[in-house]
Amino acid sequence: MLGELIEKEAIDVSQIIPADENHTEELKDKLNAAQRLGNEFKSKADITFNTREGAKTVSTTVWAVTEKYLQLKNGILIPTNSLLAIDF
Repeated sequence: MLGELIEKEAIDVSQIIPADENHTEELKDKLNAAQRLGNEFKSKADITFNTREGAKTVSTTVWAVTEKYLQLKNGILIPTNSLLAIDF
């Protein structure tokens, strides 16, 4: 499930909305793996999340994962309840 591919700088956090179903638990292992890939190997992950305009996908490194957010470079926070998919 890929959304429209956008650049990290084009993410409008005010447009991010929760997904119809919260996938946080099922994506927990992938979130942790994406963080490890970003921090240890500088590898990117494809993060698909829900917005008012539909699904968006960004290919970027994940800096940190908390219970409620996924942090990207430049302090961009994506709520975990808006995530639809994570691919490597």
